[in-house]
Amino acid sequence: MKFAPYTPDFNRLRTTLLAGKADRVPLMELGIDEGLMGQFLGKSIQSLKDKIDFYRCAGYDYVKLSPIINMNPAGIVPESGLAQSAESDLDRARTWGTEGKGIITSWEEFERFRWADVNDKMFLPFEQAEKIMPDEMKIIGQYGDIFTFTWEFMGFESFSYALIENPDLVTAIFDKVGGIIYGLFERMAQYPGVGGLFYSDDIAYYSGLMVSPRTLHTYLYPYMKKIGDLCKTRDIPYIYHSDGRLWDALDDLTALGINALQPIEPKAMDIRELKDKYGDRLGLVGSVDVDLLTRGKPEEIRAVVHELIDDVGRRGGYCVGSGNTVPNYIPIANYRAMLEATWEFGGF
Repeated sequence: MKFAPYTPDFNRLRTTLLAGKADRVPLMELGIDEGLMGQFLGKSIQSLKDKIDFYRCAGYDYVKLSPIINMNPAGIVPESGLAQSAESDLDRARTWGTEGKGIITSWEEFERFRWADVNDKMFLPFEQAEKIMPDEMKIIGQYGDIFTFTWEFMGFESFSYALIENPDLVTAIFDKVGGIIYGLFERMAQYPGVGGLFYSDDIAYYSGLMVSPRTLHTYLYPYMKKIGDLCKTRDIPYIYHSDGRLWDALDDLTALGINALQPIEPKAMDIRELKDKYGDRLGLVGSVDVDLLTRGKPEEIRAVVHELIDDVGRRGGYCVGSGNTVPNYIPIANYRAMLEATWEFGGF
């Protein structure tokens, strides 16, 4: 079994996320299917140690962990408030976002909903990882979706109408969701083994923003700024994920304290143009098209990774990764092609 031919070094990733140039181009993802992790290792992922072994052997300088919580915009939160780790989300059945009427469209529904409470059990993976993780690696703590959870609770159509007709309810849901999720980040930031915080929340289609910049400024950005302030206090990188065309939001995002942007969806944004315009302010992560990873040939993937490293990575501030996440329908040979090309061409 072929594994990464170099030792993990979180300082390499940190330098790159902060738009600097390290000894080599790192790898980074928002999510990787656990089945693919197992195929890579040659054994199923049964424990946190197995997951850490995967990240180390695949050439990542970190392990990504999320609190074990179910915000559950599709139904009632279980009594415990707990669910499977977000790391296994990519193994689950895929569903559409709620487009019409959601489960909270009135004050009565808002008051009846049982919201999750932040509690110690949600962070057990962080405590365990700090005990068994190699010294050269750190945790990237990830959660997100204040905007997405809010509109999914309401349904996007109902949410859109409520922005005009019932802004107080929109504010109440944003404040409830934002308070819970900020609480998760506040707790993650307290762990010494956490070397960065990763906030994910799609705000754009490939054609442009989903809502007006004013809406984002009013409801979402105050919470993102608070997460950014946590990162500044801890002096750790702040990574942000959103698919889509983000040109109209980039100045705002950098003002919120974002240090790195993922995944630079290729059909929405040209990473080379982004590097030219924002490369001194933003580390860039991703841009290997998921469709290519799914249906392309390994040699085609190797060529694209090589080009990205030559055109972007050698200038610093770039991590190789998918243009979204690594789901279970990507062939292991294609995923390996992306990894191995980074191993081979990414050194300086």
